[in-house]
Amino acid sequence: QVQLVESGGGLVQAGGSLRLSCAASGNIFSTNNMGWYRQAPGKKRELVATITRGGITNYADSVKGRFTISRDNAKDTVYLQMNDLKPEDTAVYYCNADIARLGVSFNSWGQGTQVTVSS
Repeated sequence: QVQLVESGGGLVQAGGSLRLSCAASGNIFSTNNMGWYRQAPGKKRELVATITRGGITNYADSVKGRFTISRDNAKDTVYLQMNDLKPEDTAVYYCNADIARLGVSFNSWGQGTQVTVSS
């Protein structure tokens, strides 16, 4: 069974930093595109950042210059370094990955980790 396990969320004051991690497990052949999405109360889930296996990144305009996505292909892990956090960054953050396993490719979501930024 494939799992994406997130960690690193929490409560931080505005201007602070957090680092999220997401590790894929479960007899995986490879992880391809990986990314982070977030969903604030009463809002739709939105893209935060994505990264290809080769390291090409894409960011939402609202986080450019503050967040950095990276990955370790050997560990099938993706990270999100979040700096200069703002109250509007408060949301549940979800990891997403395109996974290849046993000759099948599919998309998977993590369970989510809460990030709360106080003003």
